[in-house]
Amino acid sequence: MTLKVGNIVNHSGMLEWGAGKVLEVTATLAMIQFSDGKNRKIAISHFDILQPALLGSFIPLPEIHDERAVSHPTKVARKKK
Repeated sequence: MTLKVGNIVNHSGMLEWGAGKVLEVTATLAMIQFSDGKNRKIAISHFDILQPALLGSFIPLPEIHDERAVSHPTKVARKKK
């Protein structure tokens, strides 16, 4: 299968991943974001197990914002007199 950025595909060996959107294609691999929320690198030698999927079948997971991950201003240590 010839892959292009933006293609929607299914990995025939891992259907539980859901449909995937091709994010990047290089000479050796493709980076694909699957509906399970993970980005996976698929080697060119495995492109034959990728199958075209329906355009509406790719549903990315919504972004979850973790408030704990938000950086807070660093406290400045006071000089002792």
